[in-house]
Parts: sequence; structure tokens; C-alpha cells
Amino acid sequence: QVQLIGSGGGLVQAGGSLRLSCLPSENIVSIDRLGWYRQAPGKQRELVATVATDGNTFYVDSVKDRFTISRDNTKNTAYLQMNNLKPEDTAVYYCYAEGLKWSGGFYSTYLGQGTQVTVFP
Repeated sequence: QVQLIGSGGGLVQAGGSLRLSCLPSENIVSIDRLGWYRQAPGKQRELVATVATDGNTFYVDSVKDRFTISRDNTKNTAYLQMNNLKPEDTAVYYCYAEGLKWSGGFYSTYLGQGTQVTVFP
């Protein structure tokens, strides 16, 4: 069984910061691209940010200049530093992977466990 576990969410006042981590299960061999989706109540899931093994990044426009994604390739772990948080950032943030190779096979895309981020005014 493959797992991508998101952690680091919480309750924060607008303008504050949080750092999310995406931790893989030990049976994961490699991941081409890591990132986060988020989903707020009543809204569609949205791709927030991703980072490839070569450091290439993607950010949705609404988080540019506020969020920074990074990864540790030796651990297949990704981090999302979220600064200047806004109430509209409130959502469940889900770990996301593309090109996930594990001891039992391969996933072209994989959505892991989420962590709740709540930003109050």
C-alpha cells in the first residue's frame, strides 16, 4: 500500500504562515513531480503547486509570491511554505504525485492524504 501523508496544517490568522510536509511511505522508490491540490467546501479541487526532480516548479496564480514549494529528492519529500495566508486559502490540502514508482508498481498520478488549513480574518 502506497501512502503520501500530508501534515503541517492548522489554524492561523490572516497574514500568518504555515509549512506543509508531504511524507512518503517507505515502499516508494521515486516520484517525478510532487505537489499539492486543495479543495475548499463547495469548490472544485485546485492544483496549487508542484515541483519536479530537476527543481522546475508550478504555482497557481493566486499563491505566487506567497507560497514556496521545495523537495528533498533523497527522501521523496516535499514542503510547501505558505506565507501571508489569506482566508481564501482555507481548504484541505492534499499531497499529489506524478510518476510515482513504488515496490509494487507505478502510478501516473496519485493523490494522498490531506491536511486542513484554516485561515481566519
